Amino acid sequence: MAEFRMPSLGADMEQGTLVEWRVRPGDRVARGDVIALVETEKGLIEVEIFTGGVVESIVIEPGATVPVGTVLAMIRGDAESSPAEPLPTPPPAAAEPQHPPAAPPRPPPSTPAPHVRVSPLARRIAAELHVDLATVRGTGDAGTITKADVERVVAEHTVAAAAWAARAGVRDHQASMRKVIAAAMARSKRDIPHYYLATQIDMGRALSWLAAENAKRPVSTRLLPAVLLLRAVALAVREVPEMNGFWIDGEFRPGPGVHVGVAISLRQGGLVAPAIHDVDRKTIEELMRELLDLVKRTRAGVLRSSEVSDATITVTNLGDQGVESVFGVIYPPQVALVGFGRLVERPWVVDGTVAARSVVMASLAADHRASDGHRGGRFLAAIEHLLQTPEAL
Repeated sequence: MAEFRMPSLGADMEQGTLVEWRVRPGDRVARGDVIALVETEKGLIEVEIFTGGVVESIVIEPGATVPVGTVLAMIRGDAESSPAEPLPTPPPAAAEPQHPPAAPPRPPPSTPAPHVRVSPLARRIAAELHVDLATVRGTGDAGTITKADVERVVAEHTVAAAAWAARAGVRDHQASMRKVIAAAMARSKRDIPHYYLATQIDMGRALSWLAAENAKRPVSTRLLPAVLLLRAVALAVREVPEMNGFWIDGEFRPGPGVHVGVAISLRQGGLVAPAIHDVDRKTIEELMRELLDLVKRTRAGVLRSSEVSDATITVTNLGDQGVESVFGVIYPPQVALVGFGRLVERPWVVDGTVAARSVVMASLAADHRASDGHRGGRFLAAIEHLLQTPEAL
């Protein structure tokens, strides 16, 4: 029997509030399924499960705020036989929820059981509103899921969230977020021996390639310079792998993949850096779609647990704020953070002549326990080389 516990969604997380279960006892789950919605200081997080089986029992009911590591549910593995009698489900937690959800919880789109019929309009609306069709009861002919069925589920979630907020009171998310960020950054500066490097990169070739590429595309699929920067960082860590991973228990542990955290500012204040997975293996088009989707969902307050906890290196880009350079603070247990400032026009020597070129300042904050200035310099040089050959990105 496996225990499904309140996950740690970052080094700064101590507890979380269980907002909603997406499963019931007896439901079958597979690795990667979202089975619960948890609220943290970073917002609503869709929590995935990393083992397959059958939900045996629910231990913690929605509304309870519990420490990281608390058992939330019991999962019976596929190889385990079902007990003669079902395990009793503990009574609902008596504690009132301490925090309301930041936004009405909406499950991600999914495919209903094969025998369930769905009208085309209902399917489209479910995709737009991130409604899990497997949770919708059809009221149309022969049990067909209709537009009204989908809208009813959305309304139920909205009413539940509003009632929760009325019961628990509205919390100051900005103050809470600042408190969490302060704790994480204080720990980082106290425990991590940072070193900093920076270099100016000529973006002329990259921007020319981008302009030519976008001229071939409809407006809806055009690329932003940010995807070139993310892709360059992801490919550069292949050359200097000690920038991609974690410092844990006194040693460097390489990341399981190149999962780039993207620093995103929130409208209500604060900052989170969810990850885009396997950036080095994605095409520019895939990366652009995932970046736009990630920003949208982050600002709506709905992220997946793997996006919050899996980043192996972080990129922050403050160019839109008008700053020319940024020297960030590493988010533990990561060992590196890359910063980019705004594009500025600078006199630049090109083929022996001086010309005006668009230049960006790239900076590196790195953990001296995992690397040194020589390796950090090679890493920034690799980023610069990749941006001089944008077609290779």
